[in-house]
Amino acid sequence: MNVPSLKHTATLLFPLLLASQSASAATTATGPSALALAAVVAAHSPLLSQQQKRVIARLFDGQSNVTPNKKISVKADAVVCNESDVDLTSRSCKLTFGSASANLSGRNAHEVYATIGEAGVQAEGHMGTMTESVAHLVCTIDPGEIAQKTGGGADCTFEPNAP
Repeated sequence: MNVPSLKHTATLLFPLLLASQSASAATTATGPSALALAAVVAAHSPLLSQQQKRVIARLFDGQSNVTPNKKISVKADAVVCNESDVDLTSRSCKLTFGSASANLSGRNAHEVYATIGEAGVQAEGHMGTMTESVAHLVCTIDPGEIAQKTGGGADCTFEPNAP
C-alpha cells in the first residue's frame, strides 16, 4: 500500500486552504460603488433616521451640498439577492438588519442585486437561480469629504457570498 507523505498531502491541501480563506475574507468597496451600495441598502434600513436616508439619497442623486456633514454608517447583517435565469420575471432580495428585515422584489431587488455586483461580488448559480450575497456590510459615508469631490468619502467592507 502506498501512503502519501505528509509533505505531499500538505502540498495538495495548501491551495484549498488559501481558497477557503479568501472566500470568507472581508472585501472592500470604495468610491462610486461604495456610495451606490450604501444608498440602495440605506433606503430600506430601519437603523437609519429619515434625515440620514435623505442625505445618502441626495448624495447618490448627485447633490453633494447636503447637511449634516456628519459621517453616516450604513450596516446590514446580510443581503441576499436572487435572480432566475429561467423565470425572467423572478427577482428577490432579503436585507437583514438585526431582528428586522426587508424583502424586495422586482425593480428594487434588481437594483440591489446589480449594485452588489458592481461592488465586486460575483454571482453564484444553482438550479436556474443566480445569487449574490454579502454579510456584515458596513459602509461609512462622509458627506463633507464627498463634497470636496476628490473621490473619497464612501467606503464599505463586507464578506462576499456569505451564507
